[in-house]
Amino acid sequence: MKEIFWPIIDIEHVDAYPWVIIPPRAGPTAPSDEWDDIDAWCLERAQDLWDDRDLDPGPHGVGFVGGTLARCANAFCPPESTHWLFLHLDHPTDVPLPVCAAIGPAQGPRDLTLRALTEADDPNAVEPPVVKPFHSLHLGEGMSTFRYVSQKESPHVLACVRYAWQVAEHGADVLLWTATEDVARFLQAAEDVEELARSLGIFVP
Repeated sequence: MKEIFWPIIDIEHVDAYPWVIIPPRAGPTAPSDEWDDIDAWCLERAQDLWDDRDLDPGPHGVGFVGGTLARCANAFCPPESTHWLFLHLDHPTDVPLPVCAAIGPAQGPRDLTLRALTEADDPNAVEPPVVKPFHSLHLGEGMSTFRYVSQKESPHVLACVRYAWQVAEHGADVLLWTATEDVARFLQAAEDVEELARSLGIFVP
């Protein structure tokens, strides 16, 4: 029987205000009851968004936002997903920017692993990726990359950002990533995405 990898992503230090946080839908610590009806959960979270920002949703606001959240949940974290999904929303009706985070057993030498996880040498990048060291108080020294990638099915390039760490104490690799055609939307959320990267930790149940 395959041994369970117990270290999980810790979100204790994440500022939840700009994010709708959707936990893994599978794995050893996956939620159960709250995911019995994902549409109902998303409607409740939509109501929270309007309330937290002290805004009037009107007659259709909660349903509209709840439906948007449910579509994102189903698209970016289907039932067997083991990663976290963070949807960035300044205003409830913003187009959500999806950011994902995953953890798994360390797969190889640190530097090579971080370059692979962040796609620092992506041959499909429009130009060489911008590669930088990235420090997190909770995960230590990591690596970040920013790159543009062309798409076969679209004339628009994808703006792709990745952060990765290898945490020797837990024998774990951690990856945070997002990609979008809407470069302006990413730039709007860039500071929050970076702060999210700095806020992640590891917890062992």
